[in-house]
Amino acid sequence: MCGICGKLSLDFQEPMNPGLLRQMMDLLHHRGPDGSGEYLSGPIGLGHRRLSIIDLNTGDQPMSNEDGTVWIVYNGEIYNFQELRTGLQSRGHKFKSTTDTEVIVHLYEELGVECVTQLRGMFAFALWDVRKKSLLFARDRVGIKPLYYINTGKALLFASEIKALLADTSVARRMNGRALDRFLTYGYLPGSETLFEGITKLDPGHYLTACADGIAVQQYWDLRFESSPRWKNFDVATDALRELLRCAVKDHMISDVPVGVLLSGGVDSTGVLRFASEETGNPIHTFTMGFNGAEFADERPYARLASQRYGTLHHETTMSAEDFRDFLPKYVWHMEEPVFEPPAIALYYVTRLARETGVKVLLSGEGGDEAFGGYQNYRNLLFLERLKSAFGPAKGLLRFGLKFFGQAGWGRAGKYHALVDPSLKEYYLSRTETPFTAFNRFRHSLYANCFSDYLAGQDSNKPTHDMFEHVKGESDLNRMLYVDTKSWLPDDLLVKADKMTMATSVELRVPLLDFRVLEFAASLPSHFKVRGWETKRILKAALEDSIPKEIINRKKTGFPVPYKKWLCSKDMTDFITDTTLVKNTSFSSYFRMDKVRDLLEAHKRSEAYSKEIFCLLVLGLWSQAFKTN
Repeated sequence: MCGICGKLSLDFQEPMNPGLLRQMMDLLHHRGPDGSGEYLSGPIGLGHRRLSIIDLNTGDQPMSNEDGTVWIVYNGEIYNFQELRTGLQSRGHKFKSTTDTEVIVHLYEELGVECVTQLRGMFAFALWDVRKKSLLFARDRVGIKPLYYINTGKALLFASEIKALLADTSVARRMNGRALDRFLTYGYLPGSETLFEGITKLDPGHYLTACADGIAVQQYWDLRFESSPRWKNFDVATDALRELLRCAVKDHMISDVPVGVLLSGGVDSTGVLRFASEETGNPIHTFTMGFNGAEFADERPYARLASQRYGTLHHETTMSAEDFRDFLPKYVWHMEEPVFEPPAIALYYVTRLARETGVKVLLSGEGGDEAFGGYQNYRNLLFLERLKSAFGPAKGLLRFGLKFFGQAGWGRAGKYHALVDPSLKEYYLSRTETPFTAFNRFRHSLYANCFSDYLAGQDSNKPTHDMFEHVKGESDLNRMLYVDTKSWLPDDLLVKADKMTMATSVELRVPLLDFRVLEFAASLPSHFKVRGWETKRILKAALEDSIPKEIINRKKTGFPVPYKKWLCSKDMTDFITDTTLVKNTSFSSYFRMDKVRDLLEAHKRSEAYSKEIFCLLVLGLWSQAFKTN
């Protein structure tokens, strides 16, 4: 895993400033502490920071073809590179290393931009064609690895992280107001916009080309559901999935350094461990995080159960409220994009433990829920939609009944009664967000008048509405899965996974997001994934013969970071007040400070606004860290 960066002068005349390139590379040191390299030629500069995983001795970048007419900087892992290499060698290509990086170079020589369609793995790369004077950016299908860029009008800059772009003084540090409102709608930023005006994310499954004729972005992959699912027999499909998972995990074990597994004690990570343990004769290192205190949920007993089943070398760590608070400024600095992800801080600490243990590569179970329908929200909303259909014109009775049960103490019913009238497309934002949250009711009351006027007419839910429209003929479940796979997954979960693990110089791999697994899941009938109250049905069936029943049957909890309790402590409330009520910052120019103060006071009296407070805290810290205007 690595960090990449670079700059292309769009007049193709002005030479690259080597000092700037090195500044950009220095800001990515944590992504690649094992080495660095650069390529400068006329208008182009390519920079690379290396974390050595494969071919430790001859894998330095930038890397070129035999005659130096194609140069690449690359971040990621291509899991089918050996198969591709064999085919390229049979067609006469000569290799000077055993890396997956060099495979991309030779594949480009044969296929041009279409080379990306042959790559299976996680990647972000930039490739310079000397003869054509053309630059190619590409990002993997799912968005596991990030790539940011900005067109200043005079130059095109790119990097694995935004902070490297900001090293160029021509890049303005302006807050994107539309993105701010969208963050407070979703809890993350879906789509290509970032909180920095003008800085863009290359979307998953896309590539960008820049040459004298201009700049163009093209999509090369999308998740497609089969209108007539090929799988009719559940048992046959289960056997096929089991074999596919075995192959995917085997591929993700490729490494010249030790590989470990992050254990949450859930089905997905335990399933990954099950297959990983079959691929090595040595004990695997496993890692988990816990929180001390009887009032906090604890994943560690389930992780220990999995460790005992597969004979791993198990490591545990804990995180305190002080650890949580002290890391928050660094959390914002590393994340760069505002994301409501308290568990990301726990991920940093457990990943740091892995690095201290000597493990540079970790596997996790990320993606199983989005592929196979693992969240309880899926089953709940499917049930609600069926009720709405059954009640038909009498939906008012359903609304009244849900409201009554909510007032009687069934809190979930009280939340769902507001969703009886709108359609699924109108209210579904993502797995984390339906219009229950306070911000969707009152966030505009916090905004300064000029900011509210600026937002007039903006549809903050547009990314989700557009995605629903794109798959409007699919089942309700598949539409929700599509939205989450295209937004919540790359723009929240995978941002967290990449930024927090790279902060500790560790590579994280996600076998369940092998695009073959996603395409297999998309080919299944919906009831193979969610049936009645059973979620992730086929995945559990594929694993139930080998992982502990206590794990298969346990209720899904997520990563239970007790941030709500911590945010109410005296030290934390003082920290929040000092961060959010600072005048003369870009944060204060967007909000009414009196309303923010009222919200903080309400938060001190209860935990009801913990999510909203955390989001405002992140925005305040972000404004301070990046000195935006």
